[in-house]
Amino acid sequence: MFPSLAHRPWHAFCRVSLPHRSSLYHWSPRVIRGWQGGGIHTSWFSLPDSRLACLGLTQVQYYSTSGDSKDGPPKSESADAPPAGKGASGAAKVTPTSSDKASQGLSKVESIQVKVRAVLKKREYGAKYTQNNFITAVRAMNEFCLKPSDLEQLRKIRRRSPHDDTEAFTVFLRSDVEAKALDVWGSHEALARERNLRKEVEREYQENIFRNQQLLKEYKDFWGNTKPRSGKRGIFLQGPGKVVMVAICINGLNFFFKLLAWVYTGSASMFSEAIHSLADTCNQALLALGISQSVRNPDAIHPYGFYNMRYIASLISGVGIFMMGAGLSWYHGIMGLLHPEPIQSLLWAYCILAGSLVSEGATLLVAINEIKKSAHQHGMSFYEYVMQSRDPSTNVVLLEDAAAVLGVTLAAGCMGLTSLTGNPYYDSLGSLGVGTLLGAVSAFLIYTNTEALLGRSIQAEHVQKLTEFLENDPAVRAIHDVKATDMGLSKVRFKAEVDFDGRVVTRSYLEKQDIDQILNDIQQVKTPEELENFMLKHGENIIDTLGAEVDRLEKELKQRNPEVRHVDLEIL
Repeated sequence: MFPSLAHRPWHAFCRVSLPHRSSLYHWSPRVIRGWQGGGIHTSWFSLPDSRLACLGLTQVQYYSTSGDSKDGPPKSESADAPPAGKGASGAAKVTPTSSDKASQGLSKVESIQVKVRAVLKKREYGAKYTQNNFITAVRAMNEFCLKPSDLEQLRKIRRRSPHDDTEAFTVFLRSDVEAKALDVWGSHEALARERNLRKEVEREYQENIFRNQQLLKEYKDFWGNTKPRSGKRGIFLQGPGKVVMVAICINGLNFFFKLLAWVYTGSASMFSEAIHSLADTCNQALLALGISQSVRNPDAIHPYGFYNMRYIASLISGVGIFMMGAGLSWYHGIMGLLHPEPIQSLLWAYCILAGSLVSEGATLLVAINEIKKSAHQHGMSFYEYVMQSRDPSTNVVLLEDAAAVLGVTLAAGCMGLTSLTGNPYYDSLGSLGVGTLLGAVSAFLIYTNTEALLGRSIQAEHVQKLTEFLENDPAVRAIHDVKATDMGLSKVRFKAEVDFDGRVVTRSYLEKQDIDQILNDIQQVKTPEELENFMLKHGENIIDTLGAEVDRLEKELKQRNPEVRHVDLEIL
């Protein structure tokens, strides 16, 4: 009846309404639905028999489904179909048939308006699509209990590698791997039994490794460890490691001589200084342990490395100073005020304090020079470098030695007042002053290292520099939610959400393709199924191109900024 309706290029929903123009023919509007599929076009019209004669002359109104107001009716392949007109809404006249001529005597002619709009078919994504997921060879062998020879016969697909040192790697279709596993093991139950068996073997293997490690340790303890010297020892010959080792040696000697002076004189201030040197020695030994652990390579349990071990060691050092140094000094000073005792000759004590002042001052100068050097390398002032605790190990040595110099001066002054007046209370007050000084140093170390461990942002100027580099790239439209965190040892982790320009990414993909071949493929597209296959093919390749753009940006960002070790760019 309407040949032009049979050639719509996609599924259509048709609504036919007949206005009530004649009182002779009263009937309610009917809904007409048309389907198109498999190359056979059919339509069903629900109309009363008495109205068939009135459809002789109809006016069909077309509405564009592509957003183009100039969409008209398609040309009919039948010779009987009239040519389609052009305009905002095309109209097609149907040639009257013999039954139509019989109705020419009717006084009024009804019109039928057909509204056409596209209805996209919703795709249901089930197991068919999830089975197309990729799986690596290692996961295929571990999860499905296969051997390398089992994978040789499967389809291999080369994919872009997420690692900088590898260009591409081979993956398999998960559906192929599952089918191969069933072919090898026979059933899902047999595969599950094999998995459980292998888990048990793995558990026993781990237990044997632990047992063998214990035996190897006992063997080394008995015969001596002949392992070559580790390269970690080189870190104690320069930089913060050198400062810490010098401080350990000097504070150890100071503790020994101060302890002898306290035994000889019984001075509370000298006892506080001896405890102070002991606390410094223990804490700096802890710092040396933290430095050696911080240079360990990342492993599976700690993928981001052990950079924060220096902050952890410095935090524990601050707590140790507070409890061991300040606590014992306060305790001894309070006991001296409650139970004063006469003090013996302080000559040896003065000599030991003078030697301690010189040695602590030398260590303090070494720490100051190291911090000045590091601050200059980072473009920061001395004060900013210390307050931000960029190098926690050197900061601890600096603050401990500064407190030691002030503590020696305070202890010597209080002991001098005791010698002049004969009042032992001044010596006890000196012990309380040294304890207060150590408490202030420990509080500062605890605060700065806690801030660093919580995840502190890098300088705003540096963040702006990294952001500008990404925004100047042609493929990037905007950068959002930028986070740059100091991981320790001046190592930075950078994260940002990137709004990519799809046009640039698409052009980057087209530059690597044969344009003539793509044009030829487009001209061969005739059906919705062929269009879907064409878009799926190139859409997946464009997504791979977008991933390659992300890898390129991450690699260039690391090359231009060596301190940036980890880059996480999220596509917005």
